Amino acid sequence: MNAAPEFSRPVRIDQLARHAQPLTITADAAEREALARRFHLLALDRLEADYALSEENGAIFARGHARAALAQPCVATGVAVPETIDTDFLLRFVKEGTDLPEGDELELDAEDCDTIGFDGLVIDIGEAVAETVALAMTPYPRSPEADGYLREAGVLSEEQASPFAALLSLKDKK
Repeated sequence: MNAAPEFSRPVRIDQLARHAQPLTITADAAEREALARRFHLLALDRLEADYALSEENGAIFARGHARAALAQPCVATGVAVPETIDTDFLLRFVKEGTDLPEGDELELDAEDCDTIGFDGLVIDIGEAVAETVALAMTPYPRSPEADGYLREAGVLSEEQASPFAALLSLKDKK
């Protein structure tokens, strides 16, 4: 069995009614530190979310808003690149092994939200929020110094490496 997630906020399905009104969850310092290690962050200074749960057509929906303040290492220099995440989310929790009706019976298309499998008894809204924030982060963060650092290292820019750059250099030689 997998170890418990760093930011675990389990919700029992028989307690869904308590989560129908918006609630707020906030990661404490130890949880943020552990998540920073998992997601290879230099810092995770804030992680919180507001959410409400509902049951629709055999699935559990979490609608909410996640906020985070973090710093990732620049892909070129390794220096901290600060980032603020401020995003709405819509998650669909589906009992593993069940087929949901397709088409007109679902209010939302599968493309409109992320689908997460669960055991049918408990969902973990904290882990879902952590993963939502991880997916919202800039995939290849670059510091303002990255271009100069790469140029000094001899890495060509996209324009310099394109096939058209070679043609333009031939034209310039004429």
